Amino acid sequence: MRFEISKVLDAIEGRVRTDPALARAVLDLAEVSRYRDFDNGRPASLLRLGVVVDALGRAMEEDNVPVYAVVHRAMLSDADLTSNERMVVRRWADDGLVEVLDNPGDRLLEVADLLGLPVLTRARFDGLNGRFPWLAEPGRVLAPVPAAGGAALIAHVGGGAKPVSGARSTAGAQLVTRRWRCPEPGCALFGDAGGGGGAFADLARSERKPDGQPPPSLRAGVPSCPRHQTRLADAGARPRTEVLAVRIGGLVRQRFAVTEGEPVLVGRAPDGDGGITLGQWLNDEARRWISRSHLRIELHGGDLVAHDVSTNGSGVRPAGSMVETERVALPPRQRRVLGRGDLIELYPGVQVGRAAELPSAAPYQPTSVMAEAPTMAMRLPRP
Repeated sequence: MRFEISKVLDAIEGRVRTDPALARAVLDLAEVSRYRDFDNGRPASLLRLGVVVDALGRAMEEDNVPVYAVVHRAMLSDADLTSNERMVVRRWADDGLVEVLDNPGDRLLEVADLLGLPVLTRARFDGLNGRFPWLAEPGRVLAPVPAAGGAALIAHVGGGAKPVSGARSTAGAQLVTRRWRCPEPGCALFGDAGGGGGAFADLARSERKPDGQPPPSLRAGVPSCPRHQTRLADAGARPRTEVLAVRIGGLVRQRFAVTEGEPVLVGRAPDGDGGITLGQWLNDEARRWISRSHLRIELHGGDLVAHDVSTNGSGVRPAGSMVETERVALPPRQRRVLGRGDLIELYPGVQVGRAAELPSAAPYQPTSVMAEAPTMAMRLPRP
């Protein structure tokens, strides 16, 4: 059972991000870990984050939805967690995957305000509507509650339970266009290496690029490190980034970011780190057609460029058209600048395009991060 729990925590780890381009909602990890009514189990459990992540994916009808987690520093030594869970949280902190703060305060709402993210919490924010008017908007604050099969999200305000993103605040839109550096050595959020500077650096599973760093905190209007409460240095403009998505069989399976100067490979099983692997979602025929590394996506100035590096070639759906006569061939080794709405089709039904232009359009069959969870550890409510 210990091995099964470790596999679940590994799966959950893939869903925690402080990257403004990819995070889809913000939450307080310490709060979520104590949703004991999810399973009637231990006072605190890191596995409950997986239940909330699954609920978010169902509500958004999308796989692999990342969350932005804010964590009180006390959680690193919380005796209600297992020693393995505490080690995992420390590793996430050292990798810059979560924000660990001595006093989270309003950081949850600040992140949501700066990035326009919905908030997942049972807390009430009475009296804060003046500072954060969007708290009154339906879909911006949702409470995770027990439900058949795990958890569901219910609205704090108005009807509906679908998370809704808003526009980034003026300050947030400006902050994410710059790189920031913290003067504290080894800062996991704003260090020179973009993370991995703590005691668990040797256990790092992934390196967070500096371009994916979180938004600074604003202290009296000054960009500051939320963890060290020190003024950040402006390290220059952040390279342009585009958020893309992969849709397979009508369902968005994964979002990813392409940064200028850092191409991303998409294929059945690309070599190296940072590639987008599709094999787990493909049928046998699609696996035979799609190359291990099939497509390279690049940003050049203002252009998003698709470079086919496959054996069999791809196709282009201009402006997203599904009319077969309008499909344009993209032969092997050829490039194409993608216009607005254009989709690259690696195989019929396997498409890559800008995330904002590629919604899910099929019955949702979620891939649960809790698939390996032992029933003794997670006694979910019965239907």
